[in-house]
Amino acid sequence: MTKKQAWIGFWILALIWGSSFLFIRISVEQLTTFQVVFLRTGMAAIGLNIVAYLRGKRLPTDWKGIRDLLILGVVNTVFPFVLITWGEQSIESSLAAILQGTAALFTMVIAHFVFVDERITPRKLVGLVIGFLGVVILASRSTTSEAVPVDATLHLLGQLAIVAASFCYAVGGTYSRKAIQNRLEPIVAAAGAMTVTAIISGILTYAAPYLGGPAPFPLDQLTTRVLGATLALGIINTFFAYIIFYALIPALGAARTSMVTYVIPAVGLVLGAIFLNETVDIRLLIGAVMIVGSVAIVNLKFGSIFKKSVPVQVAKDATP
Repeated sequence: MTKKQAWIGFWILALIWGSSFLFIRISVEQLTTFQVVFLRTGMAAIGLNIVAYLRGKRLPTDWKGIRDLLILGVVNTVFPFVLITWGEQSIESSLAAILQGTAALFTMVIAHFVFVDERITPRKLVGLVIGFLGVVILASRSTTSEAVPVDATLHLLGQLAIVAASFCYAVGGTYSRKAIQNRLEPIVAAAGAMTVTAIISGILTYAAPYLGGPAPFPLDQLTTRVLGATLALGIINTFFAYIIFYALIPALGAARTSMVTYVIPAVGLVLGAIFLNETVDIRLLIGAVMIVGSVAIVNLKFGSIFKKSVPVQVAKDATP
């Protein structure tokens, strides 16, 4: 892959991951939370396992490897996917895209207590404060009826669900670096995590009615709009996005590839406004700038962006 092709892939990946929030918002118009997660990860799991098999990779059969995949699948995929999907039943897709940027801030806090080389510095502390002030500004929109589409309490709970998902991504990414880094290759970890999530969410989808939850929506009654969004979410935004991500790391390096996370909120904001007519007010814009800016302050080492970087584990990246 040439540098030009790699940068084209970078912007394609940013568009794909940024559109995930739009497709989730459309999917929950008919499908239940667990059903969206099940269909999405089921399609991705099939694709990723086929790719891993063709590359001569196999899911681990020893207890330590299975344990790692279970933890990674539950913490880094099941919880955040469910929380984001549930949250988008009551908040705008653009707001969800912005709030997920807090995953990098949570990662910084957790890493401070886990890794000796990841201590919080004054620069990182400034970024942390700015980021969470941005969250406060976004949360304040729940008190303004003109800015939110549903009840203020539900709107606030939806935001908290996205923030909780970001925390799960931070925990999962830290666990990946601490316990999995030298044991599982990224494609195997991704295929295994998606498989675990598909199994768990599938069970919950059909068990929900017996536990007082909603029954799965009949697939043959889906509108073309919801069906298309769900297929895109599973095949393009989850399966193909991972494949593109893996191809970009050796071509661009980990640091430059990870910069896609700064573009995702902007893409989600624009797509939500264009296709769902979501309200874009001054507080949404200010909160978005503060969160994205804080992540840049915390993570960007401007002198090293253009230097060669080392590979990273895919689980360290919060993928929507």
